[in-house]
Amino acid sequence: MNTSGNGRPSVDIARPPRDPSIDHIHPCRACDVRQFSVCNVLDAPDLQRLAEVVTTITLPAHRAVFHEGDPAEHLYNVTSGCVKLYKLLADGRRQVTGFLFAGDFLGLALEDDYAYSAETVSEATLCRFPRRRLERLLEDLPKLEKRLLGNASNELAAAQDQMILLGRKSAREKIASFLVNLAGRAERRGQPSDPLPLPMSRTDIADYLGLTTETVSRTFTQLKTQRVITLLPGGMVALTDRLAIERLASGG
Repeated sequence: MNTSGNGRPSVDIARPPRDPSIDHIHPCRACDVRQFSVCNVLDAPDLQRLAEVVTTITLPAHRAVFHEGDPAEHLYNVTSGCVKLYKLLADGRRQVTGFLFAGDFLGLALEDDYAYSAETVSEATLCRFPRRRLERLLEDLPKLEKRLLGNASNELAAAQDQMILLGRKSAREKIASFLVNLAGRAERRGQPSDPLPLPMSRTDIADYLGLTTETVSRTFTQLKTQRVITLLPGGMVALTDRLAIERLASGG
C-alpha cells in the first residue's frame, strides 16, 4: 500500500489485463504502458489505424529528441526511460521545464517549430508520430483528439505549479516537492514509488528547481542526515519519512 499526497493510504493501481483483440497489432501489442498513454482511449480498430503511422525509436542517454526551433515534424510518446524538456535563456543558462516518463506525450506545438528542446536522460524508447499524418487521423478519432487536448491542459497546469515552486519555496521545500511529485506520478502509473528512481543528475534537478548544483547536493545530504530520505545505490531514493517530506513539500 502507498500513501497519497495528502498522507492518506491509497490502494496500488492494478494494471488491466491485456486485450487479446489487439495482440496482432504491431507495435502496440508489446506496449506495457498503453493504459497510461494517450492511445488508451482507442479500441482495437482505431488502434490499428494509429499503429500504421507510428515508428518506434530507441535513443541512448543524453541524445537529443529534438531541439528548440527545429521544425515540429513529429510527436512522441515515451514508452520507457526518461526525457527532460528544457529551454535555453537569452544569457545562455538552461531552464529544465519538465521530466517525462513512460506514458508521457511530447512534441505538441502551436507553431511550426518546437518551442523547447527534448533530450534523453537515460536510454529511452519512444513512439514517433508524423505530425501531419496524425493531425489528419485526429479528424476521424475525436476521442484521441480530446485526450491530446487534455494533455495540453495538464501541461499548462504543470507550468503554473512550476512557477509557484520556483518563486515561493525554499530549497528544502523545492526538493521535497520534487520528490513527492515524482512519487505521485509513479503511483498513478502503477509503479513503485519507494524507493524512487532518480535517473536525472543533480545539475538537471538544479536547472529544474532554479537552484545551484551545490545547493541540490547539500539539501539531499541534509534530508539524509535528518533521516527524511535514504540515498541508495543506482540513483535510488527511499522516502524514509513520507509524512515529513510531504509536510515539508506543503510548506509545513
